[in-house]
Amino acid sequence: MKISISSILFFLIITNSYSQVINVETLRKKTDSAKWTGSVSLDASLIKNKNNIFKIATKSDIQYNNKKELWLFVNDLKFEKAAGESFVNKGTQHLRYNHRITETIKMEAFAQAQYDAISEIDFRGLIGLGPRFKLTSNENYRFYLGTLVMYEYEKASDIAENRIHKDFRASTYLSFSLYPTETLGIINTSYYQPRLDALNDYRLSSTTSVLFKILKNLAFKTTFIYNFDAYPVVTIPQSQYELTNGLLFTF
Repeated sequence: MKISISSILFFLIITNSYSQVINVETLRKKTDSAKWTGSVSLDASLIKNKNNIFKIATKSDIQYNNKKELWLFVNDLKFEKAAGESFVNKGTQHLRYNHRITETIKMEAFAQAQYDAISEIDFRGLIGLGPRFKLTSNENYRFYLGTLVMYEYEKASDIAENRIHKDFRASTYLSFSLYPTETLGIINTSYYQPRLDALNDYRLSSTTSVLFKILKNLAFKTTFIYNFDAYPVVTIPQSQYELTNGLLFTF
């Protein structure tokens, strides 16, 4: 797609409470030559009603792509506090590297660190490696399949009796990006991440985003996120979902 929708998807960073991998499909930017690209956003609000509510969110990414190699770094932080209590307090840093082997196969490697106070995760670190397959060649209808293996180190909060877990997991994802018109984009990525030594311990994550182009570098977006963890930290529900709307701007 030769319009900015394919390059303004950076804001749809998915920092799932349960999923290990940021949805990088919405962050990859297609360029015609070797190029650095990047974006930064900062949102803050102060609300006064029965309580004082403070919200802040910052997202940034930077990418280098020379067609043979791709480097992508993502930083995502969210904080919300009301009546002295934190309702949202989480952050993720993600580094990913792609190396093209053929027109349809790339090798991916990534490292990620995150924390999520609401999900009782003090720290979660992981590294992963595996192939990524391009299933279609049509630029307006792109499908990808990734099959990676990753190592996970997780330290839960004091609420959990068994706080530290060290596991190997598979991370299989299917992603598609559809551009039926010049002003509409539909992007979905779904992850399945079972523990290799206990397949009943798995995580699912699915994200669907719809973008409507308003101006050259401006679009309206709607995003639905669903997460499932078969064995979350104690007191945390297995399922979570989120529906958000907003504007996207890049330069």
